Amino acid sequence: MWYVNNSLKQTTFVAQNQYMYRLAIFASGEGSNAQKFIEYFKGRSDIGISLIVCNRKEAGVINKAKEGGIQFIIVDKDTFYNTDSVLNELKKEADFIVLAGFLWMVPDNITKAFAGKMVNIHPALLPKYGGKGMYGAKVHEAVIANKEKESGITIHYVNDKYDEGKIIFQAKCVVDGADTPDSLAKKIHELEYKFYPLIVDKLLHENIS
Repeated sequence: MWYVNNSLKQTTFVAQNQYMYRLAIFASGEGSNAQKFIEYFKGRSDIGISLIVCNRKEAGVINKAKEGGIQFIIVDKDTFYNTDSVLNELKKEADFIVLAGFLWMVPDNITKAFAGKMVNIHPALLPKYGGKGMYGAKVHEAVIANKEKESGITIHYVNDKYDEGKIIFQAKCVVDGADTPDSLAKKIHELEYKFYPLIVDKLLHENIS
């Protein structure tokens, strides 16, 4: 277990270095996507979750990390953006980064070190409805307001621009006249849970093989 609060402090958990590929998951909220990854890779020897990085100490994803016996980092802005502390831990503990509802822009030192080894999922069909400030309900509200007939998810590599990394995979759902932001969010979550761990699994096995 690790905390970041201006400095890193080791406590009791042992690093999970036994996997061929170690995933670090970045999340800011309840961690529903993180939980799907934990469940998907449970019992695997080739790929596993070695670290969870969070920017909110009260976030539900922290409990999911504790329940899964997974190391976690709680990071403050100064440490994240002005030091190499998080990057140094990532280099020791992770081979690949998955952004799963992480609401801060990832700094250049991490995006450069993990170029081609970091992915994000966006709740719309990029390049539509992407960019700074477009996340969660804001995306679904914009899709419905513009009377779009379909929406979906986009899994893409992460670079130094919001939602502009190379697209890896998209899946679509129908938007009908009765949809609300909440009902559309449920459709999107179903796609996220179904495809995000699967696509990451396939990506990593392309690198492993």
